[in-house]
Amino acid sequence: MGKIKIAIAGVGNCASSLIQGVEYYRSFKSDNSAISIGLMHYDLGGYLPGDVEVVAAFDIDARKVSRPLREAIFAKPNCTQVFYPEVPDYPVKVHMGEVLDGVSPHMTNYPDDKRFIVSDEKSCDIAKVLRDSGADMLINYLPVGSEHATRRYADACLDTGVAFINCVPVFIASDDDWAKRFQEKGIPIVGDDIKSQVGATIIHRNLAKLFMDRGVKISHTYQLNVGGNTDFLNMSNKSRVKSKKISKTEAVQSQISHRLSSNDIHIGPSDYVPWMNDNKVCFLRIEGHGFCGIPIHLELRLSVEDSPNSAGIVIDAIRCCKIAKDRGIGGVLLSPSSYFMKHSGAQFSDEEARKRVEDFIDNKREK
Repeated sequence: MGKIKIAIAGVGNCASSLIQGVEYYRSFKSDNSAISIGLMHYDLGGYLPGDVEVVAAFDIDARKVSRPLREAIFAKPNCTQVFYPEVPDYPVKVHMGEVLDGVSPHMTNYPDDKRFIVSDEKSCDIAKVLRDSGADMLINYLPVGSEHATRRYADACLDTGVAFINCVPVFIASDDDWAKRFQEKGIPIVGDDIKSQVGATIIHRNLAKLFMDRGVKISHTYQLNVGGNTDFLNMSNKSRVKSKKISKTEAVQSQISHRLSSNDIHIGPSDYVPWMNDNKVCFLRIEGHGFCGIPIHLELRLSVEDSPNSAGIVIDAIRCCKIAKDRGIGGVLLSPSSYFMKHSGAQFSDEEARKRVEDFIDNKREK
């Protein structure tokens, strides 16, 4: 089937986990029984994880810009687990992106192992780099709140015919105007805001749906998340998390048949705990009333390594995007977006979304 050539905007923890994961699965022989552990699909439409090839990367941190990609994914302030250090020397150096709103001002005031150190290099021509690299698609891993910077990369994709996978809560695929632009140019887009493999949002959605399906009326719910990576540090600036809270809240609210008031549903990043690094802990509570109005309360604690947890989804989103390109399908890929993303153009139950993705892979539905 050939290679899937990807570019990455934001060489942070998520990019590090994705690249390590590609090499991890590439290292297995096809008859190894462990090859499918941690994957929803080993073979997706004829493409294997090892078919993913990074051909371009963008960042703004001085410790990453102009450095070989292999070095950049392990550079500070990245703090995710190094689970596959044998990443080869890619013939890719990290380009200086446009800063715009990609860095919150407070992110420059922390110790070196956590803060961003903005490079003084001149920003590159993003569209030219994408065009020259031959990238099939761009994976957007910019920090939450990077509204203008995300749109800049989306524009570059539209200028070059490169597909776009938007892993952050800036509304591109779920915005009618942007969706129309990608549709008119026949360019695939998957978005917005990546779900984790087994993360707080997908668990919250499924538990909420379980309550509803079993006749329990939900009255209150919260999801509180804490962690120590740069994502949580970035989101401690509350002015940058508006779209994140909308994305996570709507993902859960869509599974509840009655609308909860803003006083009765609270979902979002809650606090930054430096020593936790890339570990994320979710505290979840659902309150409701069952048979004869008797109260039911559920509490759950989830602990995950945040960045590998999302990479397990992105590796499927990449391959779905590539088979869309192979088939000449453009615009928002609704089936993959609804299953892989929190804020897609259409919300289904996760069971229905998974079925739609399988049908899409099997070429039984267009999008």
